[in-house]
Amino acid sequence: MLPFDNADDPQVRQLWPAFKQRLRELGWVEGRNIQFDVHFTTQDIDRIRVSAAELVASAPELLVVWSNPGLAALKLATPTIPIVFALVGDPVGTGLVTNLARPGGNITGFQNFEPAMGGKWLEILKEIAPGLRRVGVVYNQNIAANVDLLRNVEAASALTGMTVTATELHNASDIERTLTEFAQVPSSGLIVMPNPLNTRYNEVIVGLAARLHLPAIYPFQLDSEKGGLVSYGFDTIEQQRGAATYVSRILKGEKAGDLPVQAPTKYQLVINLKAAKALGLDVSPQLQQRADEVIE
Repeated sequence: MLPFDNADDPQVRQLWPAFKQRLRELGWVEGRNIQFDVHFTTQDIDRIRVSAAELVASAPELLVVWSNPGLAALKLATPTIPIVFALVGDPVGTGLVTNLARPGGNITGFQNFEPAMGGKWLEILKEIAPGLRRVGVVYNQNIAANVDLLRNVEAASALTGMTVTATELHNASDIERTLTEFAQVPSSGLIVMPNPLNTRYNEVIVGLAARLHLPAIYPFQLDSEKGGLVSYGFDTIEQQRGAATYVSRILKGEKAGDLPVQAPTKYQLVINLKAAKALGLDVSPQLQQRADEVIE
């Protein structure tokens, strides 16, 4: 169950093939010994609940889900069918599992950003654009992990001397209005939180941030590759490969509740020097040396 419109979404095009490729490496070949029934739910809560009920009613051997709301819906829908999640934030704090080391029950998987990442994004943004005095955060208040990340941004703001203004994006029409309002205040920057809407419209956000001269930090490498100034986040491909490995182990007889929930182990800092130049920013050699990738 994937929180996007369809298979053409850039995130789906990047991650779904990586997931299936790892399964093929482990001997699971679509059409031969494994079948996929993919439901695209967007962020609509009603649609998520309907899809969860439909998937459980079809009695699959295993369920895979990529979002907090989707995982919450599946947890309510079945206490028995194994569930493997990815791209889920703070599963213990949100009550989706009780323990990371041994989650028990029928759920396990791979969490994404820990709350402390919010402070790290602010720190990196301030380092790449030292003149910033204010940062706008675009987030989804219905995603508990986004709220926790925002709290950490706000806590870190006192150390950087920056003020924080948070705004929720509900749909594509909110993007231009919100970013334009942020840009009207001098010395402003932007933190883009990881959620399905921000990911779906990442090209729109990246383009507007550039046009409005808003230095921005993004959660995924793909964002910087599409022209975003800087991104810092976990290796999403590696996480999908890990989720596929868990699927294989469960299909071969292991219990989901015995497999530990895993946090990201590899993070990537990507800097787009072309975007920096367009913003009039001089990225220090020290920061460039720390980056995992520098796009020129």
